[in-house]
Amino acid sequence: MSSLSILHRACLRVALFPVAPLRPPRLPRSLRLPHRSTMSSAASRLSHIATAASGAAGESNETAAAASGLAQEDDDLSSGEMGYRLPPKEIQDIVDAPPLPVLSFSPSKDKILFLKRRALPPLSDLAKPEEKLAGVRIDGHSNTRSRMSFYTGIGIHKLMDNGTLGPEKEVHGYPEGARINFVTWSHDGRHLSFSVRVDEEDNKSSKLRVWVADVESGAARPLFKSPEIYLNAIFDSFVWINNSTLLVCTIPVSCGAPPQKPSVPSGPKIQSNETKNVVQVRTFQDLLKDEYDADLFDYYATSQLMLASLDGTVKPMGPPAVYTSIDPSPDDKYLMLSSIHRPYSYIVPCGRFPKKVELWTSDGKFIRELCDLPLAEDIPIATSSVRKGKRSIFWRPDKPSTLYWVETQDGGDAKVEVSPRDIVYMENAELVNGEQPEILHKLDLRYGGISWCDESLALVYESWYKTRKTRTWVISPDKKDVSPRILFDRSSEDVYSDPGSPMLRRTAMGTYVIAKVNKQDENTYILLNGMGATPEGNVPFLDLFDINTGCKERIWESDKEKYFETVVALMSDKIDGELPLDQLKILTSKESKTENTQYYLQIWPEKKQVQITNFPHPYPQLASLYKEMIRYQRKDGVQLTAKLYLPPGYDASKDGPLPCLVWSYPGEFKSKDAAGQVRGSPNEFSGIGATSPLLWLARGFAILSGPTIPIIGEGDVEANDSYVEQLVTSAEAAVEEVVRRGVVHPDKIAVGGHSYGAFMTANLLAHAPHLFCCGIARSGAYNRTLTPFGFQNEDRTLWEATNTYVEMSPFMSANKIKKPILLIHGEQDNNSGTLTMQSDRFFNALKGHGVQSRLVILPFESHGYSARESIMHVLWESDRWLQKYCVNSTSKADSDSVSDCKNETLSASGGGAACEDELRLREHFVK
Repeated sequence: MSSLSILHRACLRVALFPVAPLRPPRLPRSLRLPHRSTMSSAASRLSHIATAASGAAGESNETAAAASGLAQEDDDLSSGEMGYRLPPKEIQDIVDAPPLPVLSFSPSKDKILFLKRRALPPLSDLAKPEEKLAGVRIDGHSNTRSRMSFYTGIGIHKLMDNGTLGPEKEVHGYPEGARINFVTWSHDGRHLSFSVRVDEEDNKSSKLRVWVADVESGAARPLFKSPEIYLNAIFDSFVWINNSTLLVCTIPVSCGAPPQKPSVPSGPKIQSNETKNVVQVRTFQDLLKDEYDADLFDYYATSQLMLASLDGTVKPMGPPAVYTSIDPSPDDKYLMLSSIHRPYSYIVPCGRFPKKVELWTSDGKFIRELCDLPLAEDIPIATSSVRKGKRSIFWRPDKPSTLYWVETQDGGDAKVEVSPRDIVYMENAELVNGEQPEILHKLDLRYGGISWCDESLALVYESWYKTRKTRTWVISPDKKDVSPRILFDRSSEDVYSDPGSPMLRRTAMGTYVIAKVNKQDENTYILLNGMGATPEGNVPFLDLFDINTGCKERIWESDKEKYFETVVALMSDKIDGELPLDQLKILTSKESKTENTQYYLQIWPEKKQVQITNFPHPYPQLASLYKEMIRYQRKDGVQLTAKLYLPPGYDASKDGPLPCLVWSYPGEFKSKDAAGQVRGSPNEFSGIGATSPLLWLARGFAILSGPTIPIIGEGDVEANDSYVEQLVTSAEAAVEEVVRRGVVHPDKIAVGGHSYGAFMTANLLAHAPHLFCCGIARSGAYNRTLTPFGFQNEDRTLWEATNTYVEMSPFMSANKIKKPILLIHGEQDNNSGTLTMQSDRFFNALKGHGVQSRLVILPFESHGYSARESIMHVLWESDRWLQKYCVNSTSKADSDSVSDCKNETLSASGGGAACEDELRLREHFVK
């Protein structure tokens, strides 16, 4: 079937409950347009993309219909089928702004790649056939992950000695319209490698081929002379072994045609637990369903490794297998190959399949097996639980060929009390005289990684989610006479005490280790790069830190008055050994509320600042928006924050209170103090994504972005046991604050969120109808009994915390929702827990209670939305909803809500108390 046929059949499913007439919002003066005559939207509709149903009068054919045409429009909407729509032009223009390139620095930091990107992909890209196997979505025609983004071009700039950029040199030679992925530098920076695929007939992409480019000339050519050798990029892709050789995962030439599904099954599908194993798993999706799926997974995921040199030499390495990672040693003499194998599982994704890790020489000789882990279906659902056996196996970046890994001592079960809980080991690649692994460090919390420096210094991290405790240890890896010691012991929630992370430098082997700094004395210094959270907002910093005494000197700090600056990378790392402080060079980013991010070089000792990019403002029409980080307090004393945005040119005294969209996502905390800490900076640039709530600044809305919704469980108290109460009181505090400021109309406040934010939205409309006039919920889960083995950070099962699961589920409170709610969901949502069925069933529950509601299912979309048609339609739906039920919200709906409260019978559940709070708050808002 052609892609066009697929598109014709994949019309948008829309369900509707009765709605009211629509009027456009009152915009701030700077956003208002002169009135001109309007035309009916019906006259300008296309077969699948039509004009928006609301907007400022008198724009192009993509503008809103006049109010007189809206009755017919609503009749069309109620039919259940419709084409894709476009939002008002002021929103379209922002979403369609050209994306900025991605930057990539050469190993020696003397060149920069500008990786060009396209705007939003068309729906036809998502409509391509895909296989859903073992938790992975596969483009079977290309042997890669489906829906993969790509680059459209590569530009090379020299970074001049004075910090400016030289003219751009385009990489050339590959086919026109090529889709480029996996761009990597060779170790010496003289070559680039990348994959290329092109569009073919029937909306298919070609298989991927590996190309290489000469950086000096920009000329590119295929790596393999044979046109029959293709890249298999479902897991790993390729890696430079040395400056002239790559190891590539290729499609086996003998793979043949994909297996065919039997027309008649050989027998029933059977799963058994007669051994009485306790196996609890989250609601994973896209799992294998039968033996045919397992065969199909093997067919697509199996790779043949090939050693390919720039001179054209090609050599197969090892047997075909489902290789998931290929990792050369720092000295390029060895390769660590990870693969998965049968028996597969029907209840967990491929990341838990049996896993084998082997050691090979870089010229293709097998050395030994490091481990062969069994199927891991039984990892406990408790947070901080892990797989049994060796895990996190890596090469030491400061040694030529030394391995390290960690093994759990509690069976992987976080509920088991044992000391130590994890042990870190290391050993050489090739063992001599049967030597045994060396114990590097023992940990009582869960292992969290290592930052390596040299034989005398490494930092080991451990943490425990339940208590939020995190520790950093200082160890001397190769000096047994030096005892480990704790460097930092703090709460991961306490952002004010975060000391920062060590800056890394590149070694001669191409690895990255902690940078030591020479201050011309005998002490050992490292650089700590931190976000600098404070009660006034983040003020990023760079500290010179004495690793032995703990003394620190702040050698750089962000401007805190107007700008927000961060340290991005260390640029003066061309030599091994300690870096002289007076030769330090770092890359920083700089932005403000109204100025988009640019990159600078900071050069010591004068700390000279040189700007190296000059990207244009992505949406100049909102360059003068107003942004403020506001602070307020919940009634239990918890300090809360939010970012308040107001449209350009807004004047409260002239324009009056605005309609407001509140967009948030709850967070879980163990302490009130940590929950009340300020996160983020008031000076950060307001990045606006394709589905960002900030788009409605262009429609004259006030936006309250990210108001903190802390769900706190101190000590042994489970946070979710009071989820609804804390959710409502947090929302009450936010609404009361923006109304108090006089910039938001109390009767025109909408609430929205994505995923867990959608869950929040539905709960607020059910339990706080006095606060919001309508809601928008995207890709949410609304019935927690459908996720019985935990969700988010809840690690109790439905049977252990039945009341909590039920009380948190807005599905169970559908009869309490009285305000209009718009539900949007991707038809192919693969996120754990947020099955599309969640929105289907919630909508049916709402409809069964006469709730004004609307369900929009987006064909081919997953948990997040990516196609331009889908995104534009989501924005059209959202804008229509906001105009209808927020901008044009009437006092009658509020009166009905208050009347319902007055007439509600007091019950043991405390509903009467909630109504009293509602009436009290409404009286407060009116005053």
